[in-house]
Amino acid sequence: MAGETSLDVLLKSMRPVLKDGEFVFCTLPHPASPDLGALGPVGLFHEDEGLTLILRRERADAAGLAYSGTFRLVTLSVHSSLDAVGFMAAISTRLAAQGIGVNPVAAYFHDHLFIPSARATEAVALLESFAR
Repeated sequence: MAGETSLDVLLKSMRPVLKDGEFVFCTLPHPASPDLGALGPVGLFHEDEGLTLILRRERADAAGLAYSGTFRLVTLSVHSSLDAVGFMAAISTRLAAQGIGVNPVAAYFHDHLFIPSARATEAVALLESFAR
């Protein structure tokens, strides 16, 4: 099933959904072999410097993992194509104009944005303004 590629359609139909809870980015040195089942990461990435985990804040706290900030997860409900051009650029430009950082993660069906916790509600309102 192919996702949407039209930038206009993507922006007008993204329907941002603010998920419950806070998330953090943690890193573990190589060769790390954490119990991923217990940590329940929503994302992970192997970097040269170590393994990056994106997980719920309470799970990081329980495991004693360090992190530098907390984020809220905003899922863009539109099924975006992995080949879509300019979608993240438009979103990050709009947020940047208001001084809001974003850490995007593209998955098969949707794009997911990790927004600093204190600015998440404001970010959702800005994203919703694309549909108007």
